[in-house]
Amino acid sequence: MLTLNFAQAQRGAEAGIWLAGVNYFGDLNTNLRLNHIGPAAGIGLRFNFNERLCGKVGANIGRVEAYDSESPNLFEKARNLSFRSVVADLGAQLEFNFLPYIHGSKENNWTPYLFAGLGVTYFNPKAEMDGKWTALRPLGTEGQFKGEEYFTVAGGWVYGAGFKIDLNYEWSINIDMSARRLFSDYLDDVSRTYPDAGDVEELRGAEAVPFIDRSLELYQKDPDFFTRNNIEAPIGEPGRQRGNSKNNDTYVYLGIGIYYYFGDLKCPYEK
Repeated sequence: MLTLNFAQAQRGAEAGIWLAGVNYFGDLNTNLRLNHIGPAAGIGLRFNFNERLCGKVGANIGRVEAYDSESPNLFEKARNLSFRSVVADLGAQLEFNFLPYIHGSKENNWTPYLFAGLGVTYFNPKAEMDGKWTALRPLGTEGQFKGEEYFTVAGGWVYGAGFKIDLNYEWSINIDMSARRLFSDYLDDVSRTYPDAGDVEELRGAEAVPFIDRSLELYQKDPDFFTRNNIEAPIGEPGRQRGNSKNNDTYVYLGIGIYYYFGDLKCPYEK
């Protein structure tokens, strides 16, 4: 007769919601600033294979932003670019519990854990000018031809760490730090080099040109910054580096969630 010990091999599903802060890291935040943590929220569904291994799928939405004007790097400050975007993602991951974790147990009711997986993210970078937020992708700010713009949906790695603890048999608290490392460098609309402004105007219209190189905008406000640091404005010569295409964009959630456990899935052969 087949018997299973469910105290040591717990199987079951959980569902929950969480609230988080989210921060972007990329070409407009190369020095790991944490001064624009945006709001975020999500839902998740987890399946416990046993007390050590889980699978999880989730969906999240948040807002990220960054501003060159806040960078300590002189070139970045002179570049004077900025963006804001909603990020909405779906992800699937495997989780490993460092300690045996069994819902309802008095001894094994908490554990730190690691996770990794894959996800897909929607984004749509915008920039503000004269009080109006404008979507940047349709402007071809790096000289993209029409029909060759970057995609606003990108895959990426999902990875991070967390801590979970039971409140009782059904309910638990989860604290996660979860990163999304995209397979795209255009979450912020910045990746490669400055294009020829005349070519962009011909392709996209005059309204696109001011968003290509915003260093002149800063020069008009603070010419002493350029004089003091021996920087000529505008800086956006065609072919000059605008971003770093070798380093894709990342954003990171830090949040707390509450999960409901639906109970063990019993083996039909268990007596």
